[in-house]
Amino acid sequence: MALPSNEPVLDYAPQSPERLELRRQIAEQSAHPLPLPLVIGGERVPTRKTSALSAPHRHTLVLAERAEGDVADLERAIAAALRAKAEWAATPLAERALVFERAAALLSGPWRQRLNAATLLGQSKTPQQAEIDSACELIDFLRFNAHYAQELEQLPLHSPSGVTNRMDLRPLDGFVLAVTPFNFTAIAGNLVSAPALLGNTVVWKPSPLAALSAQHIMELFEEAGLPPGVVNLVQGDAAELCAHALAHPEFSGLHFTGSSQVFDALQQQIARHLPKYRAYPRVVGECGGKDFIFAHPSADPDALSVAIVRGGFEYQGQKCSAASRVYLPRSLASRVLSRTAALMAEIRVGDPADFGCFMGAVIGKAAFKRLSEVIARAKLDSSCRFVAGGGADAREGFFVDPTLIEVSSPQHELLGRELFGPVVSVFVYEDAQLSEALGWCDEGSPYGLTGAIFAEDEAAIEQLTDRLRFSAGNFYINDKPTGAVVGQQPFGGSRRSGTNDKAGSPWNLLRWTSPRTIKRNASPPTSFKYPYQDPDP
Repeated sequence: MALPSNEPVLDYAPQSPERLELRRQIAEQSAHPLPLPLVIGGERVPTRKTSALSAPHRHTLVLAERAEGDVADLERAIAAALRAKAEWAATPLAERALVFERAAALLSGPWRQRLNAATLLGQSKTPQQAEIDSACELIDFLRFNAHYAQELEQLPLHSPSGVTNRMDLRPLDGFVLAVTPFNFTAIAGNLVSAPALLGNTVVWKPSPLAALSAQHIMELFEEAGLPPGVVNLVQGDAAELCAHALAHPEFSGLHFTGSSQVFDALQQQIARHLPKYRAYPRVVGECGGKDFIFAHPSADPDALSVAIVRGGFEYQGQKCSAASRVYLPRSLASRVLSRTAALMAEIRVGDPADFGCFMGAVIGKAAFKRLSEVIARAKLDSSCRFVAGGGADAREGFFVDPTLIEVSSPQHELLGRELFGPVVSVFVYEDAQLSEALGWCDEGSPYGLTGAIFAEDEAAIEQLTDRLRFSAGNFYINDKPTGAVVGQQPFGGSRRSGTNDKAGSPWNLLRWTSPRTIKRNASPPTSFKYPYQDPDP
């Protein structure tokens, strides 16, 4: 089987077909709020309680009315998943893969701008950020996972003469709970589809902040032929619904992306329920990061400045992989900081439907409040110097300016705490302190997701790559620490960043199967005795 190709990224140039169609979809989806019911066993389930979903960048733009389910709805979803399980598990892998390959084809064609517009509006992503997420990355997840799963099924086993050995990729025993984040439409689609591809049935609890794109993903899978009950979408109180799902004896797997604190809480609940489960559950989690850029004195200052801007401020710094802390040598610091500040001055922050904007709004009120408080405290902190930015305004939308802060201590809180927003902290180290600075970088946060080094000296590249080996699951040399591509840089980190199961790769897919080995003997023995038992002559 030939490896799939990555989906080409469209550029949305003026008068291009994709630009015109995206604008049409934005206008259409902005015109009337969309009802977002629960989806259980293929049925649309309204609820008595609903909540409005507004665009983060325009409070007055109501996009949808989101159904809010309860424990009874969750029980229905689990029952639907368990009813659908036997038939779906018995469906040959090639047929299951075909469903998701069809979804990729639809998304590459007529569904592309529908999902991109939903992501732009509901999650405040610019056209570029929506395109690489809800179009290209999700298409790649669907195609590459289908390819890797079928390769795993065909993995040969050694079969001696008279014996045939083969592998049966069974699904897990019960249902999988997928808990998905707001920041990547592609992650949400992958957390649901990867277990389903391996024959599992899924209860899906998406982020309420990404409910609009979640509904479109659900409809995309249905149009591609996903049978009812294989995926069941339930909105509502996350803590209540997840606690109930994790207490179910048929719970068999958690596919999660979110904060380390929430992942801790979920794993603790799983541990309490272990004796009642029919099978030990699989737990796959991708959590946060405090991702770094470490510059060697031989680094290219201009490339470094662009990496800080793109890595730190694309999608408002709301990527798990976003550059959040930077270590600069004294010999480069002045030039890099002034160049970065100049680039930041050119950034337009606003409604992503205005294609001239580089940044939209942060996702919601809680994020805005948290980031505003961080910036306000930093302004009162004598160990912080604002290089650029520092503004925040929630009158029209939840807008936070791209902000660059130099701190005077390598142990400053801003270098260790995950902020998940457009705030990048910089520490300037003395060139002679390179070894100590590498230690500060490696030990400066509890996370280990992504990181980048910049250097032109080959010996330095080797030194930095070796010293920072365990600091990042995705490591970049002379590039920003964001933008992992399915099939090229499988994504995931360790330490407090998660289980490092590498989304969009065979390593992740293996977590969603409970393999059975099957041996067939062509000539079974007819006596229980072995030759050693025969008497000596």
